[in-house]
Amino acid sequence: MFGRSRSWVGGGHGKAARSIHSLDHLKYMYHVLTKNTTVTDHNRNLLVETIRSITEILIWGDQNDSSVFDFFLEKNMFVFFLNILRQKSGRYVCVQLLQTLNILFENIDYLLSNNYVNSIIVHKFDFSDEEIMAYYISFLKTLSLKLNNHTVHFFYNEHTNDFALYTEAIKFFNHPESMVRIAVRTITLNVYKVDNQPMLHYIRDKTAVPYFSNLVWFIGSHVIELDNCVQTDEEHRNRGKLSDLVAEHLDHLHYLNDILIINCEFLNDVLTDHLLNRLFLPLYVYSLVNQNKVFLIIHYAPLVNSLAEVILNGDLSVFSSKVEQDIQKNTTKSSIRCFIKPTETLERSLEINKQKGKKRVQKRPNYKNVGEEDEEERGSDDTQDDLDKTKGTEASSKGIRTSSENEEIEMVIMERCKLSELSISAVTEQNTTDEEKSAAASGSDITNWNRPFLDMVYNALDCAEDDYYALFVLCLLYAMSHNKGIDPVKLERIQLPAQHAGERNSYNHVLAEGLIRIMNYAAQPDGKIRLATLELGCLLLKQLVFSKNGSIIKDIHLACLEGAREESVHLLRRFYKGEEIFLDMFEDEYRSMTIKPMNVEYLMMDASILLPPTGTPLTGIDFVKRLPCGDVERTRRAIRVFFMLRSLSLHLRDEPETQLPLTREEDLIKTDDVLDLNNSDLIACTVITKDGGQVQRFLAVDIYQMSLVEPDVARLGWGVVKFAGLLQPGLPEVEKGAAEGDRQKAN
Repeated sequence: MFGRSRSWVGGGHGKAARSIHSLDHLKYMYHVLTKNTTVTDHNRNLLVETIRSITEILIWGDQNDSSVFDFFLEKNMFVFFLNILRQKSGRYVCVQLLQTLNILFENIDYLLSNNYVNSIIVHKFDFSDEEIMAYYISFLKTLSLKLNNHTVHFFYNEHTNDFALYTEAIKFFNHPESMVRIAVRTITLNVYKVDNQPMLHYIRDKTAVPYFSNLVWFIGSHVIELDNCVQTDEEHRNRGKLSDLVAEHLDHLHYLNDILIINCEFLNDVLTDHLLNRLFLPLYVYSLVNQNKVFLIIHYAPLVNSLAEVILNGDLSVFSSKVEQDIQKNTTKSSIRCFIKPTETLERSLEINKQKGKKRVQKRPNYKNVGEEDEEERGSDDTQDDLDKTKGTEASSKGIRTSSENEEIEMVIMERCKLSELSISAVTEQNTTDEEKSAAASGSDITNWNRPFLDMVYNALDCAEDDYYALFVLCLLYAMSHNKGIDPVKLERIQLPAQHAGERNSYNHVLAEGLIRIMNYAAQPDGKIRLATLELGCLLLKQLVFSKNGSIIKDIHLACLEGAREESVHLLRRFYKGEEIFLDMFEDEYRSMTIKPMNVEYLMMDASILLPPTGTPLTGIDFVKRLPCGDVERTRRAIRVFFMLRSLSLHLRDEPETQLPLTREEDLIKTDDVLDLNNSDLIACTVITKDGGQVQRFLAVDIYQMSLVEPDVARLGWGVVKFAGLLQPGLPEVEKGAAEGDRQKAN
C-alpha cells in the first residue's frame, strides 16, 4: 500500500498523473489519512507527501471545483492535521504542516469558519528549531492579515475572554531573531487596526500594561547597549555593530509611531504613559542623541508635547516622587519616573491575567465590560478578585489597566497643558516687548527659574573645542521645529518658530548668538566645526530670523554674521594660490552643494555622528560629517564654509547671487558651434591625433574657454569648433584680497 501511495502522490505516469487535481484524488488522499492516523518512521514520508498533495488539490479546487472544498469540510479532514500535529511526529512533519497551513490560510478564507485555527495557534511547537519558528510566526502573520470586523470573532472569543492569535504572538516580541520581532510588530499593528471595541478593550485591560511595560524595558535596554557601544568605540572600530544598533533603535521608534498613528485613544494613553515615565524622561531627556530621533519619527501630539514641555520648560522636579495613598495596602508608595524592569515576564503576566479573567467569568457570567466607564466600583472583603475588579474599573476610566497586584510599574498621568494656560500665555506674548520676549526665552529675567534641560541645549552651542554635542542640539531643534505634532505655542515660548510659522516681530537672541558663534568658529583656520554642523546651523538661523515679510534680524547680529563671512574669505585666500587645481575644486564643490544639498533626516539617522569627531578618511565617514585631513580636504572645507556663509549673508540681506557659479553651462562654447572669428586673435597650430595623424587648427581664447576651430568653407571669417575646454577663471572677491596682500608684501 505504501508503495502504491507514493506513486500516486509523487506523480507517477499515465491517467493518475493527469487527474492529480481532482475530487477523486482528494478522496484517495482522505483514504490514505484514515489508514495512517498514527505517525511512525515508516509512514512519515507518506504523510508529508499526502499533506502536500491535499494542499495542492484544495488550492486548485478553490478556483475550479467547489465540490473539493465541500468534501474537505464534510470529512472534517482538518482533524487529521491536528491529530498529526499533536503526536510527536518530528520536525519534518511539523514543518510540512506549518507550510501547508500557511498556504491554505493565505489562499482560502473559508478555513477560518472552523474552530481549529486557535488549537493550532496554542499548540506547543519546538520553537528552538529555527525553521519551525519561522513557519509558525509566518503562519500567525498570515492570519493577522485576514483580520477585520467580520473575521475577528474567529480569533477573539468574547465569552472566554481569550485572543490566542495576539497573546501568543507578543510573547516573541524580544526574540533574538530580528525577522521574528518584525513579524510580531506587523501582527500587533494588524490587530490594533481592527475597530472592534470588545477586542480592543480586552487588549487594553488584559495585555496593554504587561506588553507595553516589557516592550519599553526591551527598548530601553537596547538604548543602553547602544550607548555602551558608543562609549567603548572611540577609535571607530565597531561601526558595523553601531550601525545595526542604530537601525534597530529607529525600527523601534517607527513601530511606536505606527501604533500611535492608528489613534486608538485608550491604547495610546497606556503607551504614552509608559513611554514618558519609563523611557523618555528617565533615559532620553538627558540624551541629546536620542531626543532628536524621537522628535524626528514620532508625531503623536500628547506625547511630543509632553516631552517638549519638559525639555523647554521643565526642571529636575519631573523626577521627584509623588507620594500617594495606596488603597490596597494602606501604605504610602512612591511613584517615580524611572527606568525599571517589570516584576513579571510578559508570558507570566498574560497567564496571571488569563486566570483572573476566568475566575471573574465564573462568578459573574453577565457582568458588564470592565472597560466601560459607568461600571460601579465594588469594595473587597475576603477575595482578591473583587479588589482586582475595583482596581481595573478605576484604571479603565483613564485607559489603563494594571496586570497584577505585585506589579511595580506605576502609572503617572501626563501633565497636559490646559487651554486656559495657553490663552494666558498668548495674551502675555502680545503685551511684551521684543527684549522681554528674548529674555523670557532664555529665562534670564525670572528669578529662580531653573530650566536645566534648556540650559543644556544653549550651553552645547558653545563649541570652541569640538562640535560633538552642538550637532545633536541643532538636530534636536530642527526636529522639534519640524514636528507636526508639537503645539507651536510651546515653541514660541522660547521663540523657536515652527516650520510654517506666521508673522513675527522678534526671535530668540540667545539662540541666534549661539548659531552665529558656531559660524565664527567654523571660519577660523583651526576651527573644529564639521560642515554638517555649519550647514544645519545656517538652516536654523534662516528659520529663526525669517518671517513672512522677510528678515527680522537685528543689525548687530547681521554685523556679526558679516564678520564671520569676512573671516571665511580670509581663510579661503590661504589656499587660493597654494593649490594648482583650486578653481577646479571651487567649481566642483559648488556644483556638489547645489545638486545634492544636505538631507537633515538622513543625517540624524546616521550612526557615524554618534562617535567623536574624527579627521581620518579611513573610517569611511562622509567628508561633511568629519574633520578635514590633509591640505586638499582643508581646501575643500574652506571653500564650502565660504559658500555657506556667503549664501546665508545674501539670503538675509535679500540679495540675489550674481557671481556664482563662475561658469554657466548656457554661456559655454560647444563642439560644432559656428563662431565669428573676425577681429579675433587666432594662433595657427597643428594637432597630432591619437593615430599619429596631423590636422591644422586655429586656437581661439575667450574669458572662460579655449577653442580649437577649423575655417568654415561656406563662410569667410567664420570657424567651426572642434574642441572646447575650460580655463580657470578668477575669483573676484578672493583675488582682490590676494592682490592687496601681494602689494603689502612688495611694499
